[in-house]
Amino acid sequence: MGVFVFLPLVLPLTALPIARLAEQHLHPRATTRLLTLLAAVLGLCSTLCLGLLVVVGTAQLPGNPLPDGWSDPEVRAAVPFAEVAGTAAIPLLTAALTVCGAALRRHHRIRARVHHALDALPAGADPAVLPDDDPYAYAVPGAPARPGRPARPGRIAVSRGMLRSLDEDEVRALFAHERAHLTCHHHRALLAVRLAGCVNPLLLPLRSAVAFATERWADEEAAQVVGDRRLTARAVGRAALVARAAPHPELAHFAGPEPGPVPRRVAALLGPVPPARPWPPTLTPAGLAALVAAAGTAASALCALNAAVALFVVLKAATPL
Repeated sequence: MGVFVFLPLVLPLTALPIARLAEQHLHPRATTRLLTLLAAVLGLCSTLCLGLLVVVGTAQLPGNPLPDGWSDPEVRAAVPFAEVAGTAAIPLLTAALTVCGAALRRHHRIRARVHHALDALPAGADPAVLPDDDPYAYAVPGAPARPGRPARPGRIAVSRGMLRSLDEDEVRALFAHERAHLTCHHHRALLAVRLAGCVNPLLLPLRSAVAFATERWADEEAAQVVGDRRLTARAVGRAALVARAAPHPELAHFAGPEPGPVPRRVAALLGPVPPARPWPPTLTPAGLAALVAAAGTAASALCALNAAVALFVVLKAATPL
């Protein structure tokens, strides 16, 4: 395997420039899809290579159930610094999988809790108006059917305080924004990059970039539905001014009190419609960053595949018949 087994752990650094530059030259729809794909592939490759190192490290532990041949010097020679790297990979992979599991449980628990709260409202009410004077609005992804419980469709939840804070046209923009979150399945992209960040902290900047891109995507969809970009910008700005801390930060919200993203969203809505190109122009910083990210992702996949095949061949040769 050589050093190839370590490269996928650091190659996510190649995706950081495009995470910062994609929004300047791409439609937020393309930005969301590109960054989510990069995060998913890089996260999977990092996990695979950690798993390969764990196999080498576990084989060295006394009393392990693996074949004795897997701890032979020939196997350890396939990995540089096998003793240190293999031993360190065991707690690292355990921690990564534990954090991923906790994130998945939290995601499903929050979604189930919100659906349970919305069940108290009239059946089929969408948007669901909550009797709360704090202004907020968010999209609740649907939940699949389970034994004894039917499938639950995605719904829009909005507080009475938010509806009182916006005029009729701004409320239309709000509902179009939240509906876009549901129809475009933004929760899947957000969950994918969240899990990728759990397995490799170098991918955490892609999480915030995708969160912003999904909000911008929903803004553009809302502006197209209401037919007025200025109206959508005004709705976003006014909602941010009156909003309080979100009751469920993991869900996609219309606008929050955070000072950073909202001015950028408003400025983008006051400008022209972003170009619907799938890739930034090559001779631009964003284009070069996209090429670097694509090359880094391809190299990570090839390195992970090479390491997996090499380890398989070595372990097969070391396994007694």
